[in-house]
Parts: sequence; C-alpha cells; structure tokens
Amino acid sequence: MFVLELTYTEPIERVEALLDDHVAWLDAGYADGVFLASGRKNPRDGGVILAVGDDRAEVERLTAGDPFVTGGVCVYRITEFTATKTAPGLAPYREAPR
Repeated sequence: MFVLELTYTEPIERVEALLDDHVAWLDAGYADGVFLASGRKNPRDGGVILAVGDDRAEVERLTAGDPFVTGGVCVYRITEFTATKTAPGLAPYREAPR
C-alpha cells in the first residue's frame, strides 16, 4: 500500500486550471482499483491519495502521468507501507508483515 502526498509547486490558479484533467486521472485510478481514497490537504497546499500497487516503480510510473505532474504544478512524495491492520472494509488489502 502507498500513501501518495502531493505538494503544489505553483500558485493555486495554475493548479485549478488542471483540476478537471487531474480528476479524470483520479477517476481512471479508481476504476482500475488502484486508488482507495483521495482528497485535498488542509491547508490546501496539495493532496493525499491512498493507493495499492504491486511495486513502487509501478506507482512512480502512475504518478508521473498525473496531469498535475505533467503540467508542472506538483511533486509527489511516495511512502510505501505494509497494511497489517485495517478497517473491515479494507480487509482485502491487509498484508502479512515482511
């Protein structure tokens, strides 16, 4: 499992100009079963996505295609973790400790 933290690198007006494309990219990630949750940070200087994937390289490729990245308005910090305990709804994503 991965926590994807977006940090905006440009003024919010530039971010909002790419928002519709970013939301379409998010929708595709949800449809593919990769994204579990997402939203804006408070204060609004970026966002967070909870994602699943087979490996970090796959997730790095995915985030590189985010219109916010290709448009030059954000950078990602990717944190991989092993979800050994979850809420019941996330039970399919539990992993054994490595």
